Amino acid sequence: MDNINEFSIAELHVRIIFKNSAYNDMRLLPSFEPFRISESHDELFFQLTIDDSLKPIAKERRERIRKFDTGNGDTIVDKLDDGGYQFIIKDLNGADCCLLITNKDFSNCKCALNGNYDMRCFGLNNALMLIFAFAGSQKQVLLVHASLVRKNGYGYAFIAKSGTGKSTQVSMWLRYIPGCDLMNDDNPIIRIIKGKPYIYGGPWSGKTPCYRNVKAELGAITRIDRATENSIEKLPPIEAFASFLPSCSSMKWDIEIFNNICNTITKVIETTGIYTLHCLPNKEAAIICQKMISK
Repeated sequence: MDNINEFSIAELHVRIIFKNSAYNDMRLLPSFEPFRISESHDELFFQLTIDDSLKPIAKERRERIRKFDTGNGDTIVDKLDDGGYQFIIKDLNGADCCLLITNKDFSNCKCALNGNYDMRCFGLNNALMLIFAFAGSQKQVLLVHASLVRKNGYGYAFIAKSGTGKSTQVSMWLRYIPGCDLMNDDNPIIRIIKGKPYIYGGPWSGKTPCYRNVKAELGAITRIDRATENSIEKLPPIEAFASFLPSCSSMKWDIEIFNNICNTITKVIETTGIYTLHCLPNKEAAIICQKMISK
């Protein structure tokens, strides 16, 4: 009997179905529990069925697009003759963790998992992030690599290359600026709703277990740049676009999806301040930043 699970993530209805298996069930996705719902009357955002009997699509029906390094392992992408995609998700050791097959708009997907518990968790979570990011391209939704703090009802996202200091800057806000709380520490979600940007916690939060079903108006986006003294600048639109784009999950080889994501980024820039914080990891940097970007 199928194990059917319904979730509301960034107020979008997600369904995850586990085919009967001794290895696959919701124990692979503990971070999704805060987002569980009993039922939804909203339009289904996407459905993923986990079925280990799934086999790769025949070679004559697919074309190799590329192999890319996610930072946590390689992912191999093939375009299917029906417009959909096949992904093979590997871990850092090069082991196959997940075979993912999607339709063109990522609304209906299937995957097969492989390996031990950790490999299956890794493969399934990465598959869900891929689906969420690319299904969202048509709905003005962005999956962003950022740390996210909330103050006075606004969410402030900090972006940077891994290890540059996103989480450190957020920790300074939490320590030194009263009234702040952590919404997410790795992959928050931005949605444009009726022309206005909102930012949400999600079920992916990197090494920090912060899986909160919370929402705020988007207050600002700030890129962290390590420096020998603290200063902050608001970026003009073209620089803002170039600064923000690398932090958004995208598929440059799919023109329709990439254009949709770029259009959503443009809408964010039109409505939200984008900044660069040149900083040391200290209290003064947090105070300077908060005074400049707070609404």
